[in-house]
Amino acid sequence: MSDVTVTSAGEIGYYQGPKAIPGIKFRHAARDLGVSAWGMGVIDMDPGVTGYPEHDHVESGQEEVYVVLKGSATLRAAGREWALAEGAIVRVPPDVKRAFLPGASGVTLLAIGGTPGKAYAAAK
Repeated sequence: MSDVTVTSAGEIGYYQGPKAIPGIKFRHAARDLGVSAWGMGVIDMDPGVTGYPEHDHVESGQEEVYVVLKGSATLRAAGREWALAEGAIVRVPPDVKRAFLPGASGVTLLAIGGTPGKAYAAAK
């Protein structure tokens, strides 16, 4: 049996619990692929969605990298805004609050996170 896992972002399961946000799918990429060394998710946001939660990672110390896989978005962070096109790569440190607003055709983001100097532990 092969240890290689191949899938597409649209086939990855997403959070559907009580805190689900209409128009946003938080896909469990790391879990579904069997990744255990870092956190990773795919975030699909429909056009016009404004509910992406502004957040930071001060408590965990986790830094995050986001890659725009499809569409476009505006990143609001550190009192500024950045227009992000397909292919953009962004790093956000743990202490900076951030939020995304999808562009006219929505956005698909790859989010990768980990805490420098600490072994990764998946959220329960």
